[in-house]
Amino acid sequence: MEASVAAKSLIRVAAISGSLRKASYNRGLIRSAIEISEATVEGVQIEYVDISTLPLLNTDLEGDGTFPPAVEAFRQKILEADSILFASPEYNYSIAAPLKNAIDWASRPPNVWADKAAAIVSAGGGFGGGRSQYHLRQVGVFLDLHFINKPEFFLNAFQPPAKFDGDGNLIDEQSKQRLKEVLLALQSMTLRLQRK
Repeated sequence: MEASVAAKSLIRVAAISGSLRKASYNRGLIRSAIEISEATVEGVQIEYVDISTLPLLNTDLEGDGTFPPAVEAFRQKILEADSILFASPEYNYSIAAPLKNAIDWASRPPNVWADKAAAIVSAGGGFGGGRSQYHLRQVGVFLDLHFINKPEFFLNAFQPPAKFDGDGNLIDEQSKQRLKEVLLALQSMTLRLQRK
């Protein structure tokens, strides 16, 4: 029964990378998630949402309940999504500035993040972006996001064997399988929230 419900329900996922660099490993994780969902995760449709055009948060840019056009378009994408996939690099033990800026714009009243399922993946050195994930989870409490707890996905991008090619595309099959498990958990969480 659970499988038939999942097959009939299309989950729309907004995928956001905290790194703006085209060949970034975190954007590579999103590209791979899109490929995996199209090939092997029935009922999940992932759309990459670019945050590079968002102005820095400045409430002087708001007027009479409206936002700058790029912000309005971004907020609409988040509002229409059933769930969110964050790819969060770690900068100075925390969330990258572009990601925090996007989060803050979409949290302006009315908060369009509220009551959505979410998952975080990250790639980098050392702990693979883990500290940024824990900060993002803290921010998610205020946003009223519902993060999956397991599986966690931290990827040390510099530890052999190679995980990414020169264009930032994920090439490690074991990591792709782990990424698929995250997508399945996000799908399950989203369906549970929709049924409540």
